[in-house]
Amino acid sequence: MKEDIVNLLLDVLPYQQRIEEVILGLTWTYCRTEGVGLSMSPANGNGLSSRTLDWPGSLQDKKSSDVASWIRDWNPYKASIGMSVINSILNQSAELFDDAQVLKPKGPANLAVFEHFRDQLAGKRVVVIGRYPGLEHSLADIDYTVLERQPGPGDLPDTAAEYVLRDADWVFLTATSIVNKTFTRLAELSQDANLVLMGPTTPWIAELAEFGVDYLAGVSITNQENLKATIAEGGGTRIFDTGVQYRVADLGAKEVGWIKTAISDTVFLRERIKKEMESWHAKNKRGRFPRQAELLTLDYQLSKLDSRFKRIWDARH
Repeated sequence: MKEDIVNLLLDVLPYQQRIEEVILGLTWTYCRTEGVGLSMSPANGNGLSSRTLDWPGSLQDKKSSDVASWIRDWNPYKASIGMSVINSILNQSAELFDDAQVLKPKGPANLAVFEHFRDQLAGKRVVVIGRYPGLEHSLADIDYTVLERQPGPGDLPDTAAEYVLRDADWVFLTATSIVNKTFTRLAELSQDANLVLMGPTTPWIAELAEFGVDYLAGVSITNQENLKATIAEGGGTRIFDTGVQYRVADLGAKEVGWIKTAISDTVFLRERIKKEMESWHAKNKRGRFPRQAELLTLDYQLSKLDSRFKRIWDARH
């Protein structure tokens, strides 16, 4: 069974660090420990009745673990700060980061991920979770649907995910979904699609393959001082012009390894239950085998794993 995404992020933090600086900007939250991490700030207060926060002036010099755990919180500001702390530690030494492809787009830098994958999207059903300014130009002539928590013209509300994602060929999922606690369900609904987890909030960890993520599209920091100034001054997509650059990592090989293990474990458990069923029937017991429902569930899981393995294998060979 997959680990909870929040527990995973906290468990893989390599060691304790001291928080040097936190900026809660209009669009982005910035944290500096030994490295720098980002997270998207909540939009318009995200429904909170008060803009008065309890912690300003108290975060500097705190232990990273004390604030990273805020990722669990339902207060969107605390969760965003917690995610930025996590990213400041994880992303400074991630092995994936060095192997990821640096994107050098011809168009707007904030849309580099869509430009990178565009040739693979022709004739496919594409779902983008989160509205990206200028997307209509980058995905012109592509059959795409945008799901947005605060939908604009042409967008569908995020509740449409239950109906749209199962039929998608490609899904571009904002990593802000980790912060707002929707990631696990959205990733589950996207299991039959090529799933790209993207944005400056993205943590560079290979374990995300276990949730069905095929590609990570996160950022590297190109100019820390310019990035900090842009965020502090309310910058949004401008950070892609002043301080960060997109990179893409293919998790396919990692996911294939995980799926092979999951298939092996599922087959082992299914065969053990089948032997119990044979023994149960051999004793001429009446009625339905007590673990019949569990056996059917394992058959379904195995079918899904086999299908996902084939899709990933075919896409890369």
